[in-house]
Amino acid sequence: MDTPLHTIAVVGLGTMGTGIAEVLARAGREVIGIDISDAAARRAVTALEASTARAVERERMTEEERRNTLARFRTFSDLQAAADADLVIEVVSESYEAKQQVFRALDTVVRPGAILATGTNALSVTRLAADSEHPERVLGLHFFNPAPAMKLVEVVSSVLTAPAAVEAVTVLARELGKEPVAVGDRPGFVADGLLFGYLNQAAAMYEAKYASREDIDAAMKLGCGLPMGPLALLDLIGIDTARTVLDAMYAESRDRLHAPAPILKQLSEAGLTGRKSGRGFYTYAAPGTGDVVPDALTPQPSAEASGGREVRSVGVAGSGTMASGIAEVFAKAGYDVVLAARGLEKAETAKLRIAKSLSRSVDKGRMTAEAREETLARITPAGSLDAFAEVDLAVEAVAEDLEIKQQLFATLDKICKAGAVLATTTSSLPVVACARATSRPQDVIGMHFFNPAPAMKLVEVVRTVLTSDDVHATVREVTTKIRKHPVDCGDRAGFIVNALLFPYLNNAIKMVQEHYATLDDIDTAMKLGGGYPMGPFELLDVVGLDVSLAIEKVLHREFRDPGLAPAPLLEHLVAAGCLGRKTGRGFREYARR
Repeated sequence: MDTPLHTIAVVGLGTMGTGIAEVLARAGREVIGIDISDAAARRAVTALEASTARAVERERMTEEERRNTLARFRTFSDLQAAADADLVIEVVSESYEAKQQVFRALDTVVRPGAILATGTNALSVTRLAADSEHPERVLGLHFFNPAPAMKLVEVVSSVLTAPAAVEAVTVLARELGKEPVAVGDRPGFVADGLLFGYLNQAAAMYEAKYASREDIDAAMKLGCGLPMGPLALLDLIGIDTARTVLDAMYAESRDRLHAPAPILKQLSEAGLTGRKSGRGFYTYAAPGTGDVVPDALTPQPSAEASGGREVRSVGVAGSGTMASGIAEVFAKAGYDVVLAARGLEKAETAKLRIAKSLSRSVDKGRMTAEAREETLARITPAGSLDAFAEVDLAVEAVAEDLEIKQQLFATLDKICKAGAVLATTTSSLPVVACARATSRPQDVIGMHFFNPAPAMKLVEVVRTVLTSDDVHATVREVTTKIRKHPVDCGDRAGFIVNALLFPYLNNAIKMVQEHYATLDDIDTAMKLGGGYPMGPFELLDVVGLDVSLAIEKVLHREFRDPGLAPAPLLEHLVAAGCLGRKTGRGFREYARR
């Protein structure tokens, strides 16, 4: 274990094994590729030839470097080829039987100082190590797909693993240009441990017919900045693989959030495993491709544009960041906007905030000075809701307090003209409770904008059991006209985005609380392994720990699932006044401005 890891065997030349072999060969290692299938070995060689040819075309490597890389990769069909390897990485099918068979055979082949690594993301490294003659040299080395592109590598040690083995593969990972994160042995480790719970909840949300697959995926991409929606990602990972990982996670945690959604079992057993089979949550042009083709569930073009009410003027109630952002969005789209606050001075201050925002857009070349003045001219500040008497659409963006919102809707009911649409921007409160504060609940709907409203493209359109069809059609049409993407969902806590996002954040807090991983390692893992724009603790400190706790409590109260109970660490930080960036301290400390 003290010698550099120069000769490395990769057992299993599927997609992941081939990717790992490419990373190693391009980094100057001698790579021994082993697979019982000659066809798999040929595909691996072809894949490496193609990827290195592309690298030469893009001037990322020379032709000589390409030849040397290809020469360093040799394929075999017998495990005896690993006899001289310093490190063996197995990436065979995700089953104990298959992996144990490989490890038992390797015990009789490799030299005593060689390190044996499993690429599992779901099975117990400790259990695999215990079956080896030398458990101290067995560890987990979890690459992410596609291995050449993804920077994260989780280095998984069991209670039996020698520190020297961990250090050796950690050094190797850094030399490969990867970011190693040290984690203990539990199913899913850090990244998949957080990711698969979220994916499972998305599958359950779809199975319950709460929202369409397209709306769930669009909501998480546009609302959270994720590179891919959860259902599309399940298709990419493989629905059978996801089910295996979740089964392993549930067996250990007994957390209902990890119990595989029944639809995952149904799809897996029907052979509808995602892209690799040509069909999963979506239908693909051919097995192995990512080209989605229409099927029976594909939404048809809607004729709702002609079924809604006419909206020419909009009232926005509130004077905070969200209210001014929403007013800016409507004014930029050409609507006349009344911006009402508790007092004319507050409304005028909100308009000044909009003016500064528009000036920044002018400075960045996103709009002309003339367009800025035209937009501002469409906004009329008002010190009372009485100014909403003639608006066609009233949007409230006041404090997230049900009693306050209900009082406001009761007032709107008296002031607004017949036929006006009344919308709430709540992110967690029941829309129907606002609707019942009026004599016209059929005219009330949720329009959940995301912060900052001018930049974020998503609007969750929340329909209650009382909302009329034409009000729903009106809000979808208006949302499109203001250049936002509407997604439909029912009136339940968290809607789509928060219902999927906050349990994931809560589970990240539990990992730290249980001393499984550090803040920095978890944030790094989710950014590099999951493609998240921010790690969970970065995001929690930006959102505000008090806001996050309030949403967690609402979700727990609504769904009554023990797994949704707020992590005690979050409650303790909020009680201590550590609310995130706004107070200078949350999970991390920040310089005071």
